[in-house]
This record gives sequence, C-alpha cells and structure tokens, in this order.
Amino acid sequence: MKFPEHVKVVEVGPRDGLQNEKDWVPTVTKVELIDRLTAAGFANIEAASFVSPKWVPQMADGSEVMARIKRGPNTIYSALTPNLRGFEAAVAAGVDEVVIFAAASEAFSQRNINCGIAESIARFEPVAQAAKQHGLRLRGSVSCALGCPYQGEVPVSSVVDVIERLAALGCDEIDIADTIGVGTAALTREVMAAAVRTFPRERLSGHFHDTYGQALANIYASLEEGIAIFHASLAGLGGCPYAKGATGNVATEDVLYLLHGLGIRTGIDLAQVVAAGDFISTAIGKSNASRAGKALLAKQRAAAEV
Repeated sequence: MKFPEHVKVVEVGPRDGLQNEKDWVPTVTKVELIDRLTAAGFANIEAASFVSPKWVPQMADGSEVMARIKRGPNTIYSALTPNLRGFEAAVAAGVDEVVIFAAASEAFSQRNINCGIAESIARFEPVAQAAKQHGLRLRGSVSCALGCPYQGEVPVSSVVDVIERLAALGCDEIDIADTIGVGTAALTREVMAAAVRTFPRERLSGHFHDTYGQALANIYASLEEGIAIFHASLAGLGGCPYAKGATGNVATEDVLYLLHGLGIRTGIDLAQVVAAGDFISTAIGKSNASRAGKALLAKQRAAAEV
C-alpha cells in the first residue's frame, strides 16, 4: 500500500509523558510546554488527565493548565477521563476530546483495575454517552495490544474484540497501543491489518513505546498498512512502568524526522519541537531521549560556534 501523504502526530508528552514524574512539574512549565507545542503546529495535544490526584498527583492541576494555555484555533486538546467525575471536570476545563482506555489483555485488566475487559469497557458507557451529549470527540485506547507484562502474548482476536467494543461506544478514533514496547514490525502489521478490517483505517492510530527500540520500525510497518495517525512524546518523555529503567514513549522528534524523510507532510515545525524538547528536558532535569533531537541540537550549537 502507498504511504499516506499526510500524517497526524498526536503529542502526548504533557499528559502521558509527565504523569509519572515524581518531582512536581510546575503548572507554569506545563503551560509553556503546551503553548510551545501549539505554536509548533500540532493538530492534537494530550494536555491533561482528570483522575484522582491520589493516584496521579502530577496531573492535579489539569483544570488550571487548561485555563492558562493559549489555545490554537486548529488544535484539539485532549484529556484522559476514566469516570463521570473526571469527565465533568474535563468539560468544565474546556477540553475538546476525552480519552478512555481498555486493555486487550485480560490479565492486565484484572491486575490493574480488578475487573475483566468487558466490565472495564462497560464502566465507560456513561462517559461515552456524556461525551456524545456534549458534542465532544471520544477517543478510545487499546492498551497491551502487542504484548502484556503478565500474560505475555496477546491474541489478535482479543485486540479486535476490544476495538469492536470501543467502536460500539461511539469512539471517533481508536489507538492501538504497545504499552510495554515489545511489538515487532511483523506483529504490528498483523494487528493493524486486523484492525483496519474492524474499524475505519483513517480513524485508527498507533501508540508505540520504544522499550526494545522497535517503535520507529513499528510506525513504518503501520504506514505500510495505511495508518496515518501516531502518538509520540517530545524528548521521549515518559518511562515504561513495567520494564524498570526502560524507555517509554517514542520521541516525537524521531517520529517527525522519519516522516519528513519519507516525504510525508505533518504540518509540524520540527525545529520548534526540538527546542521544546530541550526546554522540557532542562526544566525537569532529565536527559533528552530523542536521538534526532539531540543530533539536531548539537548541529545547531556547532553552527552557532562557527
């Protein structure tokens, strides 16, 4: 299949990338990060998570962050809303899209939220109905779609089952997420090929973690299946809680370098993303995990010294 001419990159750094940071990231830093990403041209930014501060203290300032950002007219600002209480807070904060999630692994679902896959999705029915009543976009995410830390291999049929259930809730977009980053290009193509037979290709997205260094290969394999939406986190923000010390989200800079190198349009200014990645890495005192980002920064600094 011919590669898509345009790809939407969903920036998840402000939410998925920062949520597990132990040291508090100041609200002003989160706001500046999102503003930089808006200016860089992202059409979709995952900006907050409306969950209990007891479970995710880093996201406790979601409402304040949403109130202070400079919204772009063409940017969708998304937030994770696991229940009606979170949904109501998200609506009050003015989010454009709410995100719900379910695991393709029965073992993962039981270990993490003490219920099976079917029950976990049933819990989201009120949120899905409320999203439709409010005219908000609804996105569903299928976690552990390419492997599980507890049961190992996840049958493709299980992934398809969850996609069908999320589609029945009215999801506008569905993410296929390699939560622990164990997927390979061959498995990715198999899963995506099954997914596009179940849900419209143009509304499917890939969310790949880079634990085993396979994320870019998996994105390439997805492109071969016609997938045109991918999630990424600038500077590779976010770790993998199921593989201690391992890289989590694929770096946005690396994804953009790949896509632009293939002649695929994204509408995103890579130079601005590189600068934003440098900004947030410095602000939180972490090493920049983007290879392309570090290389381009080194090139800029070398040029400035000449």
